[in-house]
Amino acid sequence: MLFEALTEPNRDPARPWLLLLDDERWPRTLRTEMPHLVVWSSIWVTRPDAVVRFDLPFDGTYGTDLRWTLLVAEPLPDPSLLGHLRKRVNQLINGNLRRTFGQ
Repeated sequence: MLFEALTEPNRDPARPWLLLLDDERWPRTLRTEMPHLVVWSSIWVTRPDAVVRFDLPFDGTYGTDLRWTLLVAEPLPDPSLLGHLRKRVNQLINGNLRRTFGQ
């Protein structure tokens, strides 16, 4: 279910979670390994090199542990921009997406 949510964001119009800001764009799925890996293209117009990697290891019971990693090319963003990028992924994934699963 989580894999599908990341590969088809907002597939359920009653529960949208990928709510982008004006300076963001819809990500493309660059790589998938069902059911444990999804890699998105950048959602940021100002940093088209940035990608978000989602690792979805099975937790051994009935859930999935989600780990996201923000990857950017050199030169690294200044600390303010880097903080903004991290905060946005956190809001989208650990906030919006999590709420669609009722947590």
